[in-house]
Amino acid sequence: MSRERVAMHRLQELVRLHRKGLAVRSIAQLLAMGPSTERKYRLALDAAGLLEGPLTELPELSELRAVVEAAYPRSVGAQERSSAEPYRSEIEALARRGSGPRAIYDKLRLDDEDFSVSYDAVKRLCRRLRGRRPPRPEDVALHVVTEPGDVAQVDFGYIGRVLDEDGVPRKAWVFVLVLGHSRKMWARVVFDQRSETWQHLHILAFEAMRGVPHTLVPDNLKAAVIRAAFGVGDEPALNRSYRELARHYDFVVDPTPARAPQKKGKVESAVNYVKRSFVQPRDLSAMRLSDVNAELERWVEQIADQRTHGSTGLIPAEAFAEDLAAFHPLPSSRFEPTTWRKAKVHRDGHVCFDRRLYSHATPSTVLIHHEDERIATHQRNGQRRTTDPTHLPAGRAELVRRDPGHWLERADAIGPETGAYCRAVFASDKALSKLPVVQKSVLHLESFERSRAESAARRAAYYGSYAYGSLKRILEQGLDLLPLDEVAPPATSSVSSPRFARSPNDILKMVASKEASHELN
Repeated sequence: MSRERVAMHRLQELVRLHRKGLAVRSIAQLLAMGPSTERKYRLALDAAGLLEGPLTELPELSELRAVVEAAYPRSVGAQERSSAEPYRSEIEALARRGSGPRAIYDKLRLDDEDFSVSYDAVKRLCRRLRGRRPPRPEDVALHVVTEPGDVAQVDFGYIGRVLDEDGVPRKAWVFVLVLGHSRKMWARVVFDQRSETWQHLHILAFEAMRGVPHTLVPDNLKAAVIRAAFGVGDEPALNRSYRELARHYDFVVDPTPARAPQKKGKVESAVNYVKRSFVQPRDLSAMRLSDVNAELERWVEQIADQRTHGSTGLIPAEAFAEDLAAFHPLPSSRFEPTTWRKAKVHRDGHVCFDRRLYSHATPSTVLIHHEDERIATHQRNGQRRTTDPTHLPAGRAELVRRDPGHWLERADAIGPETGAYCRAVFASDKALSKLPVVQKSVLHLESFERSRAESAARRAAYYGSYAYGSLKRILEQGLDLLPLDEVAPPATSSVSSPRFARSPNDILKMVASKEASHELN
């Protein structure tokens, strides 16, 4: 199976980090790319002259895609599926017991007479399933001394249930941002870990600290979806939002490796400290969220930031001055949280986002992208369905108007003959709706010159033809160009009687005769 291509927004981040002057190795680590993968794309972008330039003018995603596709055209490899896949469960069980590929292969051959898998296939599957490996030097946790303003770590911690503003108990989490140098923290209790909440908490923390740390270290948690942001092949639902937040506030994201919480020990310790010192002594289940956060803010300011930290020996509130002096300044504008979702276009031309339908998100707008290009923008107005008529097929957008008065106004705009004809169509059948006929007739007549449209409507009304097909044939065959007789068409036409037809009087006489004969019998 061919390798999946790196997402364009990741390459945009690669360009930004190169323009910031970071080392190649650091960039590869931050983007979780292999050295060869980073080099492959770096050379292609460098050849196109995209690695140089101002940070505020990054290349568009479509431009990056064009460069990559020109340098590395897509190739479709043959689909690969291990022939040993049907025996995966047995191989996993034997591998957990310490058996090697050869022993596993030999046992499967003895147990199953129909076993036809090669030894190499078993060995490759064992290699993929191997869960344990010898310790590596990088697995050893190191005590890192953090420079002022350099690093902040962020994480969530579950704290039980808290009352919402309606008095309903709900699950709650505490968000904690702690600075690596001073250990000053910022904390807030919330009811969810959604992308919008995650971004909003970062914004509030930066504003409360009056600056932005150079690097943020989040956990590999679902709220940040760091695995999707810096891995290959994962669902890009929230990662682009977090990346855009980082770009707006000019910080670098350095995600914690999977299953390695000890590498963000500062925030792990801070979350546990909040739980132990703030949560446990208080009955938060009887408090509303606003009261909990007010009490938490007071506790952070008067207790957490005033203590002498056990690891640094510093008082966070005093050491924070060094962090503040080294922070990136806050941008001139506040970031508007965004959320990225993959959406399916339904048959009615809409996509569904946040249980609302949009024809093609920040809190105020929804932007629709296709192949890295924005194709539509909608304002979020709280309505169930928002439609841009220009997104509907030509000639069908008008059909959503179901008001007969609207169509009669359009008919009158064409001319009096058309208006009179459409009214006659509505009156031709009181039981069956004639709105579809009027809609199609008006739309068709609007595509012709006024003189032809009026002549066609006059001829159709003259002959009492109230079907759309009749009106359409008049125009197709040019009958509207012929003179119309002034004599009214005959109300009835004479039709010769069939050869064996009887008159109604004869039929009534026959029925009466049969009834009289039946009574005598």
